[in-house]
This record gives sequence, C-alpha cells and structure tokens, in this order.
Amino acid sequence: MGLVRFNYRSEELGRYVDISIALPTDSYSYKEIDPGRFGGSAKGKYVPGMKFQTVYLIHGGGDDDSLTYRYTNAERYAQRNNVILVTPDISNSFGVDTEYSVNYQTFIACELPKVVQTFFASSEKPEDNFIAGYAMGGNVALGTAIMHPEQYRMCVDFSGGIGMTLSTETLKSELGSEHFVNNFNLYNTTFGDRDRIEGSRFDLYSAAKKNLEEGKKLPDFIICCGDKEFIRERVERDAAIMKELGYPVKYVLAEGYDHNFDMWEHYLRIMLDEWLPLKRFD
Repeated sequence: MGLVRFNYRSEELGRYVDISIALPTDSYSYKEIDPGRFGGSAKGKYVPGMKFQTVYLIHGGGDDDSLTYRYTNAERYAQRNNVILVTPDISNSFGVDTEYSVNYQTFIACELPKVVQTFFASSEKPEDNFIAGYAMGGNVALGTAIMHPEQYRMCVDFSGGIGMTLSTETLKSELGSEHFVNNFNLYNTTFGDRDRIEGSRFDLYSAAKKNLEEGKKLPDFIICCGDKEFIRERVERDAAIMKELGYPVKYVLAEGYDHNFDMWEHYLRIMLDEWLPLKRFD
C-alpha cells in the first residue's frame, strides 16, 4: 500500500491542512511479469488515467488524519479491497461550517473531492465514492451524506454520538447545557445559539426531509454502535428517525463493544471487506 501525507493550502479552511491518503499500489505492476513472481502479488497494471473507488474516512474528536492509520489496520484492509482511503485533518470541528467562520463542511464535501480527484487517481463518479467515520467522524459522515446525497454511493456511521444529528431537539438541548459549557464550550462556539438551529445549516432533519421532497437519489446508510457505548441512545435515535422518514438505512448493534478502537478496527475491516460495494479483485 502506498501512504501519502499530503499538505496543501485549503481555500475554505484558510490554512495548510494535512490529508492522509492510502493507495492500493501493492496490487499493480508497471510491466508484464510472471504471475508467480514476487508471490503473485501483482493483479493489475499501472495505466495512465486509471481511476479508483474512494472512501472518505473521517477521524474522531481529538484525533488527526494520521491516527486512524496508526491505531487500526485500515491501510491493509484498503489494499486487499483495491480502494483509496482519504482522511483529512478536520480538528474538533464536527465537520460543519462553523459559527466562527471556518467552513469545514464545504471543505469536506466540495473542496476536498475536487483536490483529491485532480491530484490522485480517484474516480469522480458518485457510484465510486463513499464516506464513513467513527465517533465525531461518524456524525460528520452522516451529515455530509445527507446534505450532499448525490455525491456518495454509501455512508457508514460508526459510533456517531456528538455533533450533527437528525434529532434537532437533542442538539438544542446539548447546546447551552451545563456539561458542554463547563467541559467543552467549543460545542457552543461551533454551532452557536440553540434557538437558531431550526431551519439553519445545522438542521439535519430539515435537510433530510428536503431530499425526499425533491426526489434526490439517496446513498445507502449503515449506522453501527457498540452495545456498551455511552452514546448508544443518541445513535439509535438517528437511525430510527431515518427509518421513519423512509431512508435506506441499516442499523448494526455491535455486541460486546464500547466506544474505542477495538470497535472501530473490527468494523472498519467488515465495512471494507463486506459492506461497501467495491470493485475488488476476483
């Protein structure tokens, strides 16, 4: 697997940003070779202009773009499934266009794909693009796929229990609460006045309804949470609301797992090996 840490100046973020990109190079050769050579690892040839399916994999709160690859075997799973992984560093942003005027959602959904598809061998076709994330990144993936449904074939939300939610009342109750004010006031700084959430860019429920009213093509959704996770009720509420609306969503309860990398490592493998409709080698 090729692993690149790409750094460039983002227009939307107004700063240089790091992006970790895993590329399935181990399965390709630049020349005709004996299939038995090097253990028969080469299954395809490098061809100028070739394109790969791509998974945008969003990290959790307090992490950065590199931690996913240091704490899990995501790179190895991507290699055997012949897919590119893209993980941008989005800080503790909750993946939204924040009230402090840094547009993380626009960066993730609009700028990042253009940059990746220009400089790397990433397919621009919606059916070849997926978005997933864990913890904070799970909510980012969920929110991005709902606000930009035409861009993705599937969205997978692992343990997304903080940030964007289809339960507008839940977000409003969190904002201004004693817990977040005293322990994580960045939440309020990011989303702003709780009384202005409904109908705003943070109102995910309204965006989800609008997609249906406009007849937009929707990606498939998988929402997964460990049965021991403290955010389980919030995650299950999102899944229930989506089902009530008529979204194509599957909820997976991970028996015996808590809110940690034991959970995310295991289910990242399942996602790449089984859940995503990838063009794997035979």
